[in-house]
Amino acid sequence: MVDMATLREQARGLVVTSGDEGYEDARRVYNAMHDRRPEVVVQAVDEADVIAAVRFARDNDLELAVRGGGHSVPGYGVCDGGLVIDLARIRFALVDPDGRTVRMGGGSVLGDMDHATYTYGLATPAGFNSTTGIGGLTLGGGIGAYLSRKYGLTCDNLISANVVTAEGERVTASADENEDLFWALRGGGGNFGIVTSFQYRLHELAGFFGGPIFFELDAAPDVMRTFRDYTADAPREFGGFVGFHIAPPLPFIPDERHGEPLFAAVVSWCGPQEQAEQMLRPLRDAGPVVAEHVGPVP
Repeated sequence: MVDMATLREQARGLVVTSGDEGYEDARRVYNAMHDRRPEVVVQAVDEADVIAAVRFARDNDLELAVRGGGHSVPGYGVCDGGLVIDLARIRFALVDPDGRTVRMGGGSVLGDMDHATYTYGLATPAGFNSTTGIGGLTLGGGIGAYLSRKYGLTCDNLISANVVTAEGERVTASADENEDLFWALRGGGGNFGIVTSFQYRLHELAGFFGGPIFFELDAAPDVMRTFRDYTADAPREFGGFVGFHIAPPLPFIPDERHGEPLFAAVVSWCGPQEQAEQMLRPLRDAGPVVAEHVGPVP
């Protein structure tokens, strides 16, 4: 059993072990198939906590897992018998509207970024869901389905990152500083260090038009072919994705179709709003539509 006294003295955030109240919640991740029991969870509140936790794990030969938003499909945010650094309390958004940049805390989620940048009419390509952590998304490359055809992947818009290395040292990675590390962080995944903050490039987003279109299931081949062929030459302001879905109980879907398998195209247009209907029409006409919720979006 590792003595946690030193770690508790050095960390301002909570240090939660198996004997503590709240341990079950602290160890739990979004993906319930990963039911693991770490020795300790450090709920870091700042960069100093991350440094202390990394050095403690190294000195005590503990396996180290890092949790950002907690969605990790392969379960990287938790481990058995080791130390978990939970970044969820390092959440902030510092927008520079003149420089069109935002710096996000390493535990932030996409909703934090959207909320902060929307005020200034700015955005950057980042994922699909507001509860996705920016850390795992960015380090894995990051597809922003609605804006990536126009502005690239999330990692293409990364300007710099503050990183705690395996030695417990803090460095900055950018195109001008620690260039090899910056190259690795931009889509290379984990194990290069723990990113405590990310700085992103932002883009003006004057208007946005889009939403889901649900088709009959047997229309899937026609819709997929249309989507493939159309996106090959469509303006970069067009974006979206297609997939199979169980119809959710949403008011714009007929009640009798709730729970049925349907095929969906989620489409978007970030160009001149007067062109939106024309640009999205080829997808809408690709097959029999069951329901749609397409229009101007904040």
